[in-house]
Amino acid sequence: MIENENAARKKKISHAVTIAVLIVLFVLFIFPFVLVVINVFKTKGDITSNPLALIGAHGFTLENFPKAIKKMNFFLAFRNSLIVTVFSTILTLLVSSMAAFVIVRNKWKACTLLFSGMIASMVIPFQVLMIPLVSLYGGIFGVLNSRITLILMHVGFSVSMATFMFHGAIHTNIPMELEEAALIDGCTRWQTYWKVVFPLLKPTIATVAIIDAMAFWNDYLLPSLVLARKELYTIPIATQAFYGTYSTDMGLVMAALLLAMLPILILYLFLQRYIVEGVTSGAVKG
Repeated sequence: MIENENAARKKKISHAVTIAVLIVLFVLFIFPFVLVVINVFKTKGDITSNPLALIGAHGFTLENFPKAIKKMNFFLAFRNSLIVTVFSTILTLLVSSMAAFVIVRNKWKACTLLFSGMIASMVIPFQVLMIPLVSLYGGIFGVLNSRITLILMHVGFSVSMATFMFHGAIHTNIPMELEEAALIDGCTRWQTYWKVVFPLLKPTIATVAIIDAMAFWNDYLLPSLVLARKELYTIPIATQAFYGTYSTDMGLVMAALLLAMLPILILYLFLQRYIVEGVTSGAVKG
C-alpha cells in the first residue's frame, strides 16, 4: 500500500514537473510574438523607452500600419510572395507525391537509386550550394531576376523531404489491394493515382503544404540571391526598407512583421488538425 502511494506521488510529481517545463518552453517560444503584438501599437519613442509595456506613454496608435504598407510597397510584395508560395507549394506537392508513388510501387533499381539520392541530398546545407547556384544560373544562364526561376529552385530544394514523407505515407497507409481493385475495375495507373491514392494522402498533403508554404513565405536567403529588381521583391526582402544605416524604426518593423505572418498563421490554423496525423502517418505500420 505504501509503495503504491509512493509510486502515485512520484507520478504526480513527474507530471507536475513536465507541465512546468512545457509552460516555461511555451512562454519562451511565444514571447517574441507577444512582443511584436504589444509594440506594433506604440510610437517609436515608446518602443525604445519601454518595449515591455502593454501601452506606451503616448497611448494606442495604428499609424505604424499605413506607414509600413507604403514604405515597403506591401501589396506588391504580398502579391509576389503569394505567387511564389502558391505555385512552389502546388508543384512540390504534385512532383513529390507522384515521385513517391512511382518509387513505392516499382521495385526498379533506378527508383532505389533515385530515392537514396534524394535522402542523401537532404543533409547538404543550402549555404554550400549558394555561390555555385548564383554563378551558374546568373553568370552563365542569365535566368535570375525571375519569379519562375525562384519557384523552380524552391521546388528543387524542397522535393526531397516531401517525397520522403509521401513515400512513408503511401508505403504504410495505402494497401496495394485498393490499387489492384481499381485496376480490375478498368482504371489506368494515372486514374488510380488521382482517384484512389491521392485522396488518401490528405493528411500528408496538408502537412507538406503547411511546412513548405511556411518555408517559402518566410524565406529570405534564396529570394535575396535570385531577385534583384524591387518590383519582384517578396515580403522578407521588402522589409529591408525599414533598416537604415544609423537608425531603424522598430514600430514599422513590427507592423511589417505582423502583416507578413498573418496569412501563413491563418493557413496554419486551417490545416493544423492534419499536421500530427500527417507527420506520423508513415511512422508505424497500420
